[in-house]
Amino acid sequence: MQTLSVNTLTTEEFFTAVHSLRPNIAVFDCDGTLWSGDAGSGFMKWSIETGLVSRDAADWIDGRYRAYHRNEVSEIAICGEMVQLYQGLREDELRRAAREFFVARIERNIFPEMLNLVNDLRASGVEIWAVSSTNDWVIEEGAQRFGIPAERVLSARVEVKNGIISDVLRDVPTDEGKVASLKRVGITSPDAVFGNSIHDAAMLAIAYRAFPVNPTPALIERSAQKGWPVYYPASVAPH
Repeated sequence: MQTLSVNTLTTEEFFTAVHSLRPNIAVFDCDGTLWSGDAGSGFMKWSIETGLVSRDAADWIDGRYRAYHRNEVSEIAICGEMVQLYQGLREDELRRAAREFFVARIERNIFPEMLNLVNDLRASGVEIWAVSSTNDWVIEEGAQRFGIPAERVLSARVEVKNGIISDVLRDVPTDEGKVASLKRVGITSPDAVFGNSIHDAAMLAIAYRAFPVNPTPALIERSAQKGWPVYYPASVAPH
């Protein structure tokens, strides 16, 4: 059986490849791509630790998350439920909590190389979008660090009525859902897409040029099949 290999770009090669495209539209996944770690599950656990959610809600999501890891709950279901977890709370409270969480747990994990790249692209007039299956409160907070406005963030979200969070899902962008979310805002063939997991593969596939960043094993395999070179920021580069 033939083993497929994948080409790994240096930082200089990565930047050159992106800038040589002269992209008009660039799309970025967030968790694992712009920063290391999973802010979605991290915020869920932090919410339980700090008592942001009730004990009943905490027990419910804990059971669902364990079932997810036993492959008994789908990716799209758990991503949606991790937003529905906050139903009944005030949205302004969630935004304050998301800001506190991001500063305490995620901000230090931002990849400097990706921050520099996004800043360079924005300075060149590139339209930047962030697409994530993590809740909109955390992703919008993180996107601010990259100068990405909330109106260009597509993330897991529920309806908010009179300032109160409901359990009515509006969007859960994961897998093919990321492509669907982009299509709804008129983006069907972005110039460059950046993602780190197999749940970004469908979105990477619609790009003129796909850039797997800090790829998971499943995405490395897909990248080898597709001939996509991969890139690792220095802090997560394999030795």
